[in-house]
Amino acid sequence: MNRRTLLAATAAATLAAPAVRAQTAWPRGKPIRVIVPWPPGAANDTLGRLLAARLSEKLGATAVAENRTGGAGLPGTQAVIQAAPDGYTLLASAFNTAVMPLVLRGANFDPQKDLEVCARTARAPLVLAMAGNRAPNTLQELLTAARARPRDYAFAISSLGSAGHLATIEFLRRTGLDLDMVTYRGTQPALTDMMGGTVQLLIDPSFAILPARGDGRIKVLGIATPERSVLAQDVPTMAEGGLPGYEFQSWYGVWAPKGTPNEICEAINTLMQETMREPAMVQRLTTQVLEPVTESREETRRFIASEIVRAGELLRSVNYQPE
Repeated sequence: MNRRTLLAATAAATLAAPAVRAQTAWPRGKPIRVIVPWPPGAANDTLGRLLAARLSEKLGATAVAENRTGGAGLPGTQAVIQAAPDGYTLLASAFNTAVMPLVLRGANFDPQKDLEVCARTARAPLVLAMAGNRAPNTLQELLTAARARPRDYAFAISSLGSAGHLATIEFLRRTGLDLDMVTYRGTQPALTDMMGGTVQLLIDPSFAILPARGDGRIKVLGIATPERSVLAQDVPTMAEGGLPGYEFQSWYGVWAPKGTPNEICEAINTLMQETMREPAMVQRLTTQVLEPVTESREETRRFIASEIVRAGELLRSVNYQPE
């Protein structure tokens, strides 16, 4: 290439650059849909609406949270997978998104290949709860009692394939206990039956369990975190109770359709990290029995990959078949 040709090419590239930036500018007046594949009122919904609010406040976008419910979260998730990868359709969901293909027969997608990770936003540590009318007051006392009379104890499972289900499988594997598991359609009926004594044990997220312990109808014996949580400083970790390394959480995040430009995903990650560091936001989430998460997209990708591996191993260990 001679000097004249090189100069002409350079000039053309320089003139084209602003046009390219203009075409890829985001957001640029088009509404952003934040699809929440769960009903209003749950933690997923709260964090989805928070994302929409921050996109509007900080980026000047018109962003609206849209609840697209039913099908255990699959229809809403598929709507995002099939959307244009332009940053104007986002998914605000949870742990369920990562393990959905392991749990639902109709979930014919790969969360690591068919979605772009934008951010993980919050988590809810899992806690071990027991009916309040039972004698044990510590994890070790529970293990002693359950080994002596295993038919006196049964675990409630809020839903198959949930974080609590996986944690229960691991609890039984680690302790060697052979206890019945009773499946429910949601945490509330499981918790109600435990309070009434129909079942005796439940492992579920902090936001579902901790607010219910005030009247003595349940006891909380442990929390599945490496250190004691600010959400419940009086609750010992499962490691303190004799199960080192027993760590489980429900968690929440933001995804975009595969092929969404990297700069858009990074902008969302930066926005949510900044949001989750705000003292007022930390306090707000703590009040809702959630912990904020601030990590890079690569950290989130590694975390999700490890969650999928562990979930697959645990479900295979009990010969779980997708429904």
